[in-house]
Amino acid sequence: MNAPSDHTPDHPVGPARTGSPGPSPTPERAPGPDSGPESYAGRVYAERWWVPASWWAFAAVMVASLWFAAEHAMGVPGHVIGALAAVLCGAGLGYLGSTRVLVDGAGLSVGTARAPRAAIGSVLALTTGQARTLRGPAADATARMFLRPYLSRGVRVEITDPTDPTPYWYVASRHPERLAAALERAPGTRPVDG
Repeated sequence: MNAPSDHTPDHPVGPARTGSPGPSPTPERAPGPDSGPESYAGRVYAERWWVPASWWAFAAVMVASLWFAAEHAMGVPGHVIGALAAVLCGAGLGYLGSTRVLVDGAGLSVGTARAPRAAIGSVLALTTGQARTLRGPAADATARMFLRPYLSRGVRVEITDPTDPTPYWYVASRHPERLAAALERAPGTRPVDG
């Protein structure tokens, strides 16, 4: 007997990831036992916003410094402080890097936010300069901004749903051209030359 599944879009069903933490464009799969609204069947593009190794290295050095100083100043309580700092830092960086960007048969997902295919209008892969401008001086206060400080590029996705006041989503990406191409293949979307 199969146990009930508790998979959500943040916890994919399917084969284990191998290789680099970049996007993994995958062909559409036939419906199977893991298909449904919370599965990854039919995905066109997937990317996880992994935290760079340099951030982990910096955090490790900072935690080790704190641990060393606290242990020498306080003894055993210093070990507790160091261990707590390591756990909190690891959990924070893990959470920061856990967000997944997914384009599938139903539309675009960024973490738990969802834009159905019918609501996706024009799509534009942004250069570093365009992304900086759109995140800063040209930003619309009503836009949804999906950012990470270590991702300097992104995609502007127009939202055409008349019931949604959001004009566009800014979605950070390591590979904005691939993300934009996946969104442009979705029915009802209009590519934008930029």
